[in-house]
Amino acid sequence: MVQVLESHGNRLKVADGSVLCDIWLRKSVPTQTAKKESEGLLYPEFSESTLIGVILFPKTATDFRGQPIAAGTYSLRYELMPDDGNHLGVAPDRDFLLLVPAALDSDPGALFKFDELVQMSRKASGTNHPGPLSLAQASGSATSLTKSAEDHWIFSSMLKLDSGKDLPFALVVKGTAAQ
Repeated sequence: MVQVLESHGNRLKVADGSVLCDIWLRKSVPTQTAKKESEGLLYPEFSESTLIGVILFPKTATDFRGQPIAAGTYSLRYELMPDDGNHLGVAPDRDFLLLVPAALDSDPGALFKFDELVQMSRKASGTNHPGPLSLAQASGSATSLTKSAEDHWIFSSMLKLDSGKDLPFALVVKGTAAQ
């Protein structure tokens, strides 16, 4: 896994100076060649289950659903929230990164079916639901950690794509969906 990640990570600290997490993004994120239906998607360039990076939580954290996530290292794989009527209003967008315990995810090039990835991510949450982190609309190119009006801590950076282009990217690393 390490061979596909940037050599330098991003240490994210909240206002009091405590470390929230460390994130290593992929050096070159594969993009899909055939455009999928992209209406309402923030990142239509990505195939579902594509590895985007790795996150390390130094202490217990929570996912976007508010489920506890144990301290540890997790891969971050792109997935879409099901468009099945059961998830209406859960998040403003369908794009998420699912947390997968790093010990279960050693092949960065692997692509998983939706049910397989959800099953792996359930090991992160310890529940019957996967451990999601919500992707957000990127608003700039500088690497930063900002707090939104919704009390979400959002990590923003640039992702390098396999096409050679840079893509603005934003991820809610702390904060939960409105209940």
